[in-house]
Parts: sequence; C-alpha cells; structure tokens
Amino acid sequence: MEFLKNHPFAVKTYFENSIVLTYAIAKEELEGLIPECLTLDTFDDKWAFIALAMVNTKGLRPKGFPKFMGNNFFLIGYRVFVRYTDKSGKRLRGLYILKSETNKHKMSFFGNIFTHYNYTTTDITYDNEDSNLTISSKKSGLNVVMDINQDGVPLPNGSPFREWKEARRFAGPLPFTFTYNKEKKEVLIIEGVRQNWKPVPLAVKKAEVGFLKTKHFKNIILANAFVVSNVPYYWKKGKIEAWS
Repeated sequence: MEFLKNHPFAVKTYFENSIVLTYAIAKEELEGLIPECLTLDTFDDKWAFIALAMVNTKGLRPKGFPKFMGNNFFLIGYRVFVRYTDKSGKRLRGLYILKSETNKHKMSFFGNIFTHYNYTTTDITYDNEDSNLTISSKKSGLNVVMDINQDGVPLPNGSPFREWKEARRFAGPLPFTFTYNKEKKEVLIIEGVRQNWKPVPLAVKKAEVGFLKTKHFKNIILANAFVVSNVPYYWKKGKIEAWS
C-alpha cells in the first residue's frame, strides 16, 4: 500500500488565511536535513531557510468531489526551501517537508495514508482579539503572537533581507513540494496551483516555536512574516521520477 502515499489524486481546498514565518539559518546547519537529490535554496550564499506555515483550510477534499464532502482543518507545517533539477534539466524551486501537524485526528490519519508529510495531531488554539492574532499549542510548544492591523511593517530585526521585495522570494508556499525514496532513488514531485496570491507583511510580536528549539540551531533569525487570505488552492496528483 506504499503507493498510496505518493499523492495519488489531486486535492482541493481554500485557504481562509495562510501565515508563514520564515527563519534564516546558516546553510551548513541545514545541509544534513535534506535528501541527496535536493539542494538548499540560499540567499547571499550564506543563509538557508525553514518556513513555519500555519494555514486555516476550508473544504479540503479530493479535487472533483462536491464542496459538502470537504473538511475544515488547521494545518501547521515545517518546510525547508530547496531546489531540484528534474530529468529535463529544469530547475524547480520548492519545499521539503520536515514535519506536519493538524488539529484533527481525521486529517492526521488520512494525511499519513495519502502523503509522506509526517502528520501528527496536536492542540491548536487560534485567538483573534483586537489587533492581535495568537496561534498556540501547548503540546507542540508553539506560541506566536502577531499584530494583524499594523501598517508599514518593518522587516524583523536582524533579517538578512534588505527589503520586502527580497523577502517575498521566500514567502512560501512555493510551486513544488518534494519527497524522496532513498531506497528506490525516486523523487515525488507535487505541484501546487494557487489564485489570488497577495502576501502582506506581518508584524510578529512573539514567536516561540518548540519544533525549531529541538533542532538546536546556532544561527537562526526570523527573516520575514507574511499572511495571504482567501486563496483557492489545489495540489496536482504526485509525479514520480528516478534520480541518479
């Protein structure tokens, strides 16, 4: 049944909002976290990046199924920004999954049947009060507080980016997601298709991220934070190709 994990059908959903915090980490610290078929997507040949994505999805279902058969989930993902050169020589930008979390057992169960995204179920609290949006999880050691009404948001202190235009290149999600079967030397390529993609900078007031703490990175900086809202989104059926 292993073939079922290879994203065997297209999946459709609607992002009510997608909040992404991107962390810059010295590239030497991330090289051991990605498979041999991928290379890090770097900035200034110094920084590599992990994205923390927190996504409120509506109506998630196999593409072609009626809307009433969809389900609403909150998804949290930790992804490395990477590049992959396919068999035709085309260089693709995308993400490599380290870990995925969700607020419902149903999503975790089916997500681990039909994907390699390593889902676990956790408690997730989403609290929008006044101008503050707080997303937290006691089990996962996550506590992120953002000011969603602030205008003229500056880049985070210490960000390697010089301006928001540079930062947007690492806003995520990128067009492709990759997984790798080391034994078979096969790469699974999943392409995402989106509409109405307009990232808006966010002011982060507090960010405690338990998963990143477990990695004990020595050089890690919050590089940017964006939110996109009201985005129709779907993932195409997975495509497998041999790698050597």
